[in-house]
Amino acid sequence: MLQLSRSIKPQGKLPRFKKLLAFSTASPISLSSSFLKQCNSLSEAKRLHQQVIVRGLISHLSKTLISLYIYCKAPRYAEAILERLSPPSSDFVFWWNAIIRESVQASCSEYAFWLFCQMRRLGWLPDCYTFPFVLKACGETPSIGHGEAVHAAAYVCGLEANLFVCNATVSMYGRCGDVGAARKVFAEMLERRVYDLVSWNSIVAAYVQNDAFALAIGLFEKMGHDFGMRPDGVSFVNVLAACAGLSALMQGRQIHASAVRNGPFENVFVGNALVDMYAKCGMMEQANKIFERMKVKDVVSWNAMVTGYSRIGRFEKALRLLEEMREEKIEFDIVTWSAVIAGYAQRELGYEALDVFRQMVLSGLEPNLVTLVSLLSGCACIGALLQGKEFHCYAIKRILNFEEGDLGGDLMVINGLIDMYSKCKAFWIARSIFDLVLPKDRNVVTWTVMIGGYAQHGEANEALELFSQMMKQENFISPNAFTISCALMASARLAALRVGKQIHAYVLRNHFEPEFLFVANCLIDMYSKSGDVDAARVVFDNMKERNAVSWTSLLAGYGMHGRGEDALHIFHEMRRAGLSPDGVTFLVLLYACSHSGMVDHGIAFFNEMAKKFRVDPGVEHYACMVDLLGRAGRLDEATKLIQDMPMEPSPIVWIALLSGCRIHKNVELGEYAASRLFKLNSENDGTYALLSNIYASARRWKDVARIRSLMKYSGVKKRPGCSWVQGKKSTETFYVGDWSHPLSQNIYAVLSDLIQRIKAMGYLPETSFALHDVDDEEKGNLLFAHSEKLALAYAILTSAPGATIRITKNLRVCGDCHLAFAYVSKIVDHEILLRDSSRFHHFKNGSCSCKGYW
Repeated sequence: MLQLSRSIKPQGKLPRFKKLLAFSTASPISLSSSFLKQCNSLSEAKRLHQQVIVRGLISHLSKTLISLYIYCKAPRYAEAILERLSPPSSDFVFWWNAIIRESVQASCSEYAFWLFCQMRRLGWLPDCYTFPFVLKACGETPSIGHGEAVHAAAYVCGLEANLFVCNATVSMYGRCGDVGAARKVFAEMLERRVYDLVSWNSIVAAYVQNDAFALAIGLFEKMGHDFGMRPDGVSFVNVLAACAGLSALMQGRQIHASAVRNGPFENVFVGNALVDMYAKCGMMEQANKIFERMKVKDVVSWNAMVTGYSRIGRFEKALRLLEEMREEKIEFDIVTWSAVIAGYAQRELGYEALDVFRQMVLSGLEPNLVTLVSLLSGCACIGALLQGKEFHCYAIKRILNFEEGDLGGDLMVINGLIDMYSKCKAFWIARSIFDLVLPKDRNVVTWTVMIGGYAQHGEANEALELFSQMMKQENFISPNAFTISCALMASARLAALRVGKQIHAYVLRNHFEPEFLFVANCLIDMYSKSGDVDAARVVFDNMKERNAVSWTSLLAGYGMHGRGEDALHIFHEMRRAGLSPDGVTFLVLLYACSHSGMVDHGIAFFNEMAKKFRVDPGVEHYACMVDLLGRAGRLDEATKLIQDMPMEPSPIVWIALLSGCRIHKNVELGEYAASRLFKLNSENDGTYALLSNIYASARRWKDVARIRSLMKYSGVKKRPGCSWVQGKKSTETFYVGDWSHPLSQNIYAVLSDLIQRIKAMGYLPETSFALHDVDDEEKGNLLFAHSEKLALAYAILTSAPGATIRITKNLRVCGDCHLAFAYVSKIVDHEILLRDSSRFHHFKNGSCSCKGYW
């Protein structure tokens, strides 16, 4: 019995600890029920623990001290008491369970698993209440290895048929991403007839967590129809999330009706799930009706509405809701801010996303993983490299964790960083990050953002090389529709028809039907830009579903091949199909008219845009019209159109006029157009080259020299002409006067023979395209070794008789080469396809498909 001196008497207000010790004679039970329960701080608990040990009462008060430490959020002290209890007693298993539960609730999942291991090591036998807590910890980590070990331990303890343990096991496997194991455990429960509503909710949740939404909906229906289980609020929340994931509006409405009939509709969680489902199905009016009818709303309710409006681009509504939340004094959480940031980023409104982020920081919140990924996306779409680097630094400091080589959620951030650096054209940084991720840790997104970055920003060779590595790597990852589209984009940039066909074959073999519309549009673009617009038409004709992009892609294909009549036919078919042309459609249509010499049609379409179709012409449409009129030699009309523009002419308008002046050798107007370009600080090599061509055509060699000096003084370098052609095994590249190819001797011999033969037929070199003040013979020699001529000679040397020759040039083809190709097509058994920076030229039997409009 504990005896304290009677002489100790409270005087005035004593500290709590002195009051707790101011007792004389008390039994352990009375101590437990009165004095120890008054302790409410860890320091007091530790001092009382000390007194209990000193007075030898530890065996009587162990449970009370353990309870006290758990109450004070100090599970490690409670665990220390349990470790010293010997031998293990089944009466104390309850307290192990309590400590594990407390750790799980405090999000200390790793510690909870360690406690379980320590418990087993010390000889304690877990019961049916221990395993659910530990399995929950494994699911929250998530750690499939730990979860499987605990599952095995439950079998060893004979609890494989315990309902609570089985339910927790299903949930654990679902959270760890092993939906197959979850399904197997659930099937065993059905066989044993050991299940309840929680079991069904757990397996449906497992499917939803792993994006198996259709299976989740099927199980929900089976639960009621075949097993007679009446769903509760949790059931409805799970299945509504599945409907939201599939945007399955019809099924969502049916489940909504069922929720109303079964009662839990008034549940705030069900209400939130309904709002989220309708929002993700794009039915914001219906979502708003449910939101307004909810008697109780929490921050999740508001977040669902903010996210819904942000997703569809109605930012004014989303921002108004934020103001209402402030008025209702509802504290924003990270989800609220992230929803708006993500909405702006998805719409490529990067500046707005960064502005919202600044407001979030001022409110005192820090970005989480989801926020950071959205911010990186926002930086990517506006090319904000500096801000992107700042977020990269933040990620290194606060989010990224490479311990034990387990990337986990970090891979989302890494993928976002690769995407941001690629789109900001910092390819070496993007590739460095990509290479740091081990091949076994890369997912399809990692490959896609790197391939897409290369493809979208001019590094098409690297994109196709990386795509080839992805397909050949040991840990094969199947490309998705986005990966395929990026590879097709790279093929289109290079006019790599052979590679494009191989990718098309892969698409057909692997049945990309769900995403075929998206992929098919890219196939149309690839075939068009690779010189086979008829194959593009075959893809178009075999599409079960088409959208505006499908029609516009084929229309653009016909335009770049100079098939204006076909382009007009597609335009009229598009209208008959019920699609309204937009600004992009008219831009492509005017381009087709310009490259087919259909001047009157182009003027008619331009005049009808606003009057008939209510599409206001933009600066690009005016540039197309200037190009159309300039090619036709109607330079005065082109100049008047520029003067009448309702907006300031941009550089592309003046470049179009300058190009027309070059074709028709109008020096005075060309100088005027060039001067306007210089005033707009549009000093690229194309401007100087066009003006230099105009002067050379007029034999004004001093002005040609002046332009060269001006380029040198301004630091503007002329891009070297480069042509490439597909060989038997690879693509061969040639520059002007190139002798680097192993077959150069043979190439020049073939070219010399061709030139001699076509000269005998009447070919005379167009020496006006040799921009040097030398005699005509020397000019002919300069024109002889142009890159496109070398590519043609190589193709004739190595191609099988009758094979189509496909050549691509990075600049506009020169007039002399164009004339030479037309003559050569008379004497060789090949159709010659030449793609330059402007259009395609099909040479056959001495004529070109451009008909002089190039």
